[in-house]
Amino acid sequence: MSTPIVAIVGRPNVGKSTLFNKVLGERLSITADQPGTTRDRIFAPVQWADRPFLLVDTAGLDDAAHDSIGHAVQQQVRQAVQDADALIFVADVTTGITAGDAEVANLIRRSGKPVLLAINKVDSHKREPQAAEFYSLGIGDPHLISAYHSSGIADLLDALIALLPEEPVVAEQPGLRIAIIGRPNTGKSSLVNGLLGQDRMVVSEVPGTTRDSVDTLLERDGERIVLIDTAGIRRRGKIEKGVEQYSSLRSIRAIGRASIAILVLDATEMSAAQDTHIAGFALDSHKGIVLAVNKWDLASEADLSIEQAEEVVRARFRFISYAPIVFISALKRQGLDELMQVVAEVHRQRQLRIGAGQLNRVVEQALGETLPPLIGSKRLHVYFATQQAVDPPTFLFYVNDPTLVHFSYQRYLENRLRQAFGFTGTPLKLIFRRQGEA
Repeated sequence: MSTPIVAIVGRPNVGKSTLFNKVLGERLSITADQPGTTRDRIFAPVQWADRPFLLVDTAGLDDAAHDSIGHAVQQQVRQAVQDADALIFVADVTTGITAGDAEVANLIRRSGKPVLLAINKVDSHKREPQAAEFYSLGIGDPHLISAYHSSGIADLLDALIALLPEEPVVAEQPGLRIAIIGRPNTGKSSLVNGLLGQDRMVVSEVPGTTRDSVDTLLERDGERIVLIDTAGIRRRGKIEKGVEQYSSLRSIRAIGRASIAILVLDATEMSAAQDTHIAGFALDSHKGIVLAVNKWDLASEADLSIEQAEEVVRARFRFISYAPIVFISALKRQGLDELMQVVAEVHRQRQLRIGAGQLNRVVEQALGETLPPLIGSKRLHVYFATQQAVDPPTFLFYVNDPTLVHFSYQRYLENRLRQAFGFTGTPLKLIFRRQGEA
C-alpha cells in the first residue's frame, strides 16, 4: 500500500507548526520514542480513525515577507502541493485574507488536489463571523479551529480522512525489497552500482545527487531483489530549502515499501548524529535493518580498528542492538558478498514463525524469573501468547490489563524472545490485548 501524504500549507505565522504538533500529540497510535533517536521532524506518520498517513509541516523556512508570500515559501508550497495526496490550507482569522493567502489559494486551485480550509485562531465565538470572508478564496467551506487550544482538530481530521483517496494497491516488482538509506554522500548509489556490477545510478561527490527513489532489479543466486536507492536524509536543521526537504520525505515513503533497509554509514565520519535519526525511521516502520560501514578502505585516516569501530557503532545505535554491522567499500566492491549474505539472513529471520507451545514455554520461563513490576497495587498477568504475523515478527499477548505493561518489561520480554529464537536484524512487534477482547 502507498501511504498518502498530507501537507499543511499556508503563509508564514498562521499556526501550521502548532497544528502539526497538536495532531502528533493528540493521535492515539503515536510511535513511542526510542533512546538514541532524534524526533525533531518536519513530517511524521499519523493514524486517525484507523487510516495511516504521513503529515508534513511546510513551516520552518526563512520566510521573506509578511504581507505577501515570499519566494522561498512559494517554492515550498509548490513542492508540497506536487507531492501531496491531500492538503490542509491554514489561514489566520485574526488577520483576514492577505495577499499571501490569495497566492497560496491560487496554487492550490491550479493543482486540483483535495484540500481542507482550516481557519485558525478562532479562540472564541466572537471570531466565528470573521471566518465568513474566507469563502471568497474558492477553496471550500472553512473549518474553524484553534490549534493552540486543540479545538476543532478532531472534526478537521475526520473530514480529512473522508477526503483521502482510496488506498491503492501499488504494483510492485516481485522479490525481496531493500531500501538503501543514509545521509547524503555516504555512498548509497555507489553501493547500488557495486551490487549490480555496473554503473546504473548517477554517482557524484556532490551531496544529494539522487533526488527521487529509484528501483533497480538485481538477480542474485536465482533470487529477485529490488534495490530502492533513496535520496539522502538529514536532520531538520540540516535540510536545505526546497527540493531536498521533499526528497527526504519521498525517501521515508520508500522505506515503507521495503522489507529491509541498509543504512549506509561513512567510516570517515563515524560520529554523525544524523545516522541515528535515519535509523529511527526504519525502526518506526518495523523494517529489518543492516548497518553498512562504507569507505572502510579509508579507515586508516580515522585510525580505527574494526573492533573499535564496531564499539563506536554499537554505542551509537543502542536502540537497535540487534542490527548486524558489515564493513564495506562500495567503490572497491569489498565486503559486498558478506553484506548480501547478512541481508539474506535478516530476511530469513523476519519470516520465522514460532509455534504456540514453544513460544509460551519461553514466556512462562521469563515471567517466572522476573515478575512484572507493580503498577500502583496491580501487577500484569500474561495468560497466553501467540505469533500473529511475520515480516515483521508480530506477537500477541493476552493479559489482564494492557495498561499495566511497563515499557521496560516489554523490552525485557522482547530480549527474552531474541535470546530464545534469534530475530537478527529485525524489530519485533509486541501487542498486548485484554483477555476476552477480539
